[in-house]
Amino acid sequence: MANTLQFDLVSPERKLASVQATEVQIPGADGDMTAMEGHAATITTLRPGILKAVSAQGTQAFAVTGGFAEITASGVTVLAERAIPVDDLSGTILDAMVQEARDLAALAPAEMKDAAEKTVQDILALRHHAAH
Repeated sequence: MANTLQFDLVSPERKLASVQATEVQIPGADGDMTAMEGHAATITTLRPGILKAVSAQGTQAFAVTGGFAEITASGVTVLAERAIPVDDLSGTILDAMVQEARDLAALAPAEMKDAAEKTVQDILALRHHAAH
């Protein structure tokens, strides 16, 4: 058996996952990263994207809109603004996420416009990946 780490995914509504994973793929704000047992302690902010946990039971994939991940040598805890199992995603949910991001971008002050537009683009990319 490969070395594992504890993976927990929590959103404001509920705990979505708690498994022993061999690796966790994280859509970090500074780029994608993969956490495995023995990883250096890190905290990273999430960007909208697909988070995956690989375990003996298979791969669980979740669409996340933001939040942060705390990584230690023995575990990964993700606190997501919103997390939806990819299997539960529908075009309606994704369209609503895109519209919500666009609405927030329209209201963003001038100094936040670039970041708000990047979030819209990240969610459009998320929609594209989830559709395939």
